[in-house]
Amino acid sequence: MRQGGAVSSFPSARERVADGTISHPTIGWEQRYRRTVIISDTVTTAFVVAAIGNFFGARDAANWHEKWGILAFGTELLVLGALAVSRSWAPAVLGQGAEEFRRLGRSLFMATVALALGGIALTSRNIKLWIFVAIPAIALVTMTARYLLRLWLHKQRKEGRCLRPVLAAGSLATVRDLITRTRKFPHLGWRVEAVCTTDLLGLDAGQLDGVPVVGPLADVAKHVRHDGYRVVAVTPDPHWSPDRLQRLAWNLESSDAEMVVAPVLMEVAGPRLHVDAVLGIPLLRVSMPTFTGGRRVVKEVVDRMGATLLLMLFAPLMVFVGLLVMVDSRGGPFYSQRRVGKDGREFTILKFRTMVTGADRARTALADRNEGAGPLFKLRRDPRVTRVGAVLRRYSMDELPQLFNVLTGSMSLVGPRPPLPEECAAYDPDIRRRLLVKPGLTGLWQISGRSDLPWEEAVRLDLRYVEDWSLALDTVILWKTLRAVLRGQGAY
Repeated sequence: MRQGGAVSSFPSARERVADGTISHPTIGWEQRYRRTVIISDTVTTAFVVAAIGNFFGARDAANWHEKWGILAFGTELLVLGALAVSRSWAPAVLGQGAEEFRRLGRSLFMATVALALGGIALTSRNIKLWIFVAIPAIALVTMTARYLLRLWLHKQRKEGRCLRPVLAAGSLATVRDLITRTRKFPHLGWRVEAVCTTDLLGLDAGQLDGVPVVGPLADVAKHVRHDGYRVVAVTPDPHWSPDRLQRLAWNLESSDAEMVVAPVLMEVAGPRLHVDAVLGIPLLRVSMPTFTGGRRVVKEVVDRMGATLLLMLFAPLMVFVGLLVMVDSRGGPFYSQRRVGKDGREFTILKFRTMVTGADRARTALADRNEGAGPLFKLRRDPRVTRVGAVLRRYSMDELPQLFNVLTGSMSLVGPRPPLPEECAAYDPDIRRRLLVKPGLTGLWQISGRSDLPWEEAVRLDLRYVEDWSLALDTVILWKTLRAVLRGQGAY
């Protein structure tokens, strides 16, 4: 591979295809992973319908094939057909964000509707079992299997495998930011292996952060066809006019590369982004964030029901923890504190007490040792924390009483971190947008490092949640919270 007339020692994607380091994108790990997901969905769905059909059909063995076998086979076909129609097996969504689970949920809903209509048409009395038992069981099993496959894929990516080779094309600053992000989050599956840019000043031996600069922006398509990159990431640069972007897209049509363009106008993603053609002009339409309406009602119902079930489940544990707190140090089991919720309304948050009595009064003496980001006060080894409190904080068990806050409506299961009044007093108007929704028991901050996050990153995650909220994103966050809690990273 050439860079400014010299030969780079950094192997191209095509060279690594030849020596076996990676496979060609159309026959490599992406296709194998897709086949694995399809087999997993097929097997898990078949297992569930067979188990239900055999268990309930055994009571009516004489009519098994007529009543149960047909329904089981039909349910299997409906689910797999819905998965195919909704493109739930598209390589672009497998192992990526909440969209994979959103499509999976949409497919199961489509199968449920089709099953219900079929049952009405056939006047089947057994259809309720398949709608209210089989489909939810299929959803639970398939989503669990998908999540386990995703964990395996992310582990491979952290070890440098199953990554898409990326050619980044744009200004030095924006490409450098992309390189930094892909290295910080390898589970996303990108590895920037080459750069095309216009400004070659300030480069270290023809490289940008260790990635070779292979040529100018005008040569992007040539390098993609020659070196076999899987993704062309176009980042902002004055060079990119609409005509040049369109010409680049045309030139890439004969390759296996996927062209990705960063809009950079605002940090919005997910279901709020839509591409429309108006008067022949492609426009990126950004819908308003959802703060009211049917989905918010569903979220409220899920919050209350979820809090009730979790309180019932954890009641013995909470009683035991409360006793440990009182035995370990003098004082009651709970600690209450004023926090700021939706629309700036203050409420009282509940926690298990993890510090000695009177810890708030001792905070002033520890101010010079503050390790927290921004306005947050945090100490990794806070002398006020009790022995039991340290364990509770590590595994977030001190936050279990906040389920009462969720039950009473002042908090949600998922949302931004609930701030202190003195924090809110220092907020600028942009950061105050995090108060447009209820604070959460968990959130993007909880699954992304908690107290280890820089203040700016924590705020960015909270604002991203406010802007891109969806029921699917809530589901993914709740699922990932369990792993974050067990690992205890960033909790102190």
